[in-house]
Amino acid sequence: VQLQASGGGLVQPGGSLRLSCAASGIVFSIKGMGWYRQAPGKQRELVARISSGGYTNYSDSVKGRFTISRDNDKETVYLQMNSLKPEDTAVYYCQTKNYWQEDVWGQGTQVTVSS
Repeated sequence: VQLQASGGGLVQPGGSLRLSCAASGIVFSIKGMGWYRQAPGKQRELVARISSGGYTNYSDSVKGRFTISRDNDKETVYLQMNSLKPEDTAVYYCQTKNYWQEDVWGQGTQVTVSS
């Protein structure tokens, strides 16, 4: 199983970014997918999840600003991030589970929100 995340970068407060995570080696359409983030000195935390059926849930800190979505044909999950704040600065990881229900992580993509 491989997860390849992309789309991070430097953005000013109030700006937007869209992260992408392309999956391979799994039957993507039946897998729940998640985005997590880890800021320096902090634990990795859940940002958003989307089920195989398209149900979503978000952390309170991003609700109303971030949107997770998926394209099963492209085997890709997205995270649209709007109204970004400096506290959103972190390395963002996509996540899923393999056949044995073990967590699989992408390589991470850096998001920096700064003026």
